[in-house]
Amino acid sequence: MKNENILKFYLLATSLKNKIRQGSIYWNVQGPRRESVAEHIYDTCILAIAIDSEYDLKIDLKRVLEMLIIHELEEIVIGDITPFDNVTEQEKLEIGKNAVLDILSSLTKKEDYIALTNEFNARETKEANFAHLCDKLDFDIQMKLYTDRGLISLDENYDSPVFKSGKIKEILANGAKTPSDVFYEYDVNKYKDSNEFKSLLDYSYSIDLYERLESCLKDIK
Repeated sequence: MKNENILKFYLLATSLKNKIRQGSIYWNVQGPRRESVAEHIYDTCILAIAIDSEYDLKIDLKRVLEMLIIHELEEIVIGDITPFDNVTEQEKLEIGKNAVLDILSSLTKKEDYIALTNEFNARETKEANFAHLCDKLDFDIQMKLYTDRGLISLDENYDSPVFKSGKIKEILANGAKTPSDVFYEYDVNKYKDSNEFKSLLDYSYSIDLYERLESCLKDIK
């Protein structure tokens, strides 16, 4: 029975390798493939480890990493719901909670993991806030990288639901020229209470990330 419980959860959770991030679809990311939800989870965990290493924020990193992994499990059932999908935050929380209950049902420690999901959604602890910002910042960094690689542009996306957003329309009207401009202006206020995350966002948007990636790869060869 224990092995069955493990395999059921494992098979469900790893199916996120086949769930494409909705942002990649809405922004019509070009190239041979688009980012999966599982890849996003990995990226957020890497980001959390790196930030915890460089800044003395005194967080429980293990708890953060568990939150970053567990809170995305709802997308196995409900998909990657974005702010542009006409679903309210409360509606998303409710259907996500029900999905997580089903997905975790086979695990003996399910209550512990459900509590982590609730903690992440409530954002009332420093670990939950840290995890939430890692989740958001990964998206902003990845979309900046897509822009720098020439895989997305504003010209090819005007049929997307993204551009029905009043906030996006305002950003474009105020002079945004690239997707990077849009992402920065759309999300920058989310980091206003964290100097560390705001600093990393600003640095990421001040350089060509694709050139930096190529340089990093060259340095370790």
